[in-house]
Amino acid sequence: VEDILPQLDKDRELTLLDFGCGKSYLTFAMYYYLHELKGYDIRIIGLDLKTDVILHCNELAKKYGYEKLTFLVGDIADYEGVNEVDVVVTLHACDTATDYALAKAIGWNAKVILSVPCCQHEVNGQFAKADKTQCYDGCLDPIMDYGLLRERFAALVTDGLRAKYLEAAGYDTQVLEFIDMEHTPKNLMIRAVKTGKKKSADELSRMTEALHADLTLEKLFYPQGFEREKG
Repeated sequence: VEDILPQLDKDRELTLLDFGCGKSYLTFAMYYYLHELKGYDIRIIGLDLKTDVILHCNELAKKYGYEKLTFLVGDIADYEGVNEVDVVVTLHACDTATDYALAKAIGWNAKVILSVPCCQHEVNGQFAKADKTQCYDGCLDPIMDYGLLRERFAALVTDGLRAKYLEAAGYDTQVLEFIDMEHTPKNLMIRAVKTGKKKSADELSRMTEALHADLTLEKLFYPQGFEREKG
């Protein structure tokens, strides 16, 4: 979070949305860090599907006097409570929940996106069912024939494509380890800062076609079809 502070405006209220906040240890820490320690005028909204957890988090926010920290019950895909957001955070949003969060962030013109994906099942399931002779001519058999390797490869493919889709949408994107492996193996973060400089999406089209990957994120980014958006 500290690395993206130069991207944040200190002269106005900032809105930060934490998708899939859970028990919200991170959410409370960010509010304390940004508001109490760094002096930003910040409003944070935490969103999760678990009603009891959200109730508890709101009680804690009231107890600590965090007036601009609010928790709501809701789904990432359907949330429409704001028009613009400065920062979108997702920590271990499972499978395609990460894709919906990224699409929402772009739709809200988010300046910064901090996303830690988790459980990338979508592409792995497609690889498992695919006719390998049609999809990749069998050249990836040393990976695809072993479930564990296929799962890890699918996760890398998914997150690599996510990062490149963000670049195509006008973000400067990094993929980095945000914490040591000993704490969690799900330690890759996609960090994106909006620049407005969009890159070509042609290589994304070639890769998804070669692997016969049918991505939720692609459908969200290009609802009218990928081909007409290329370039």
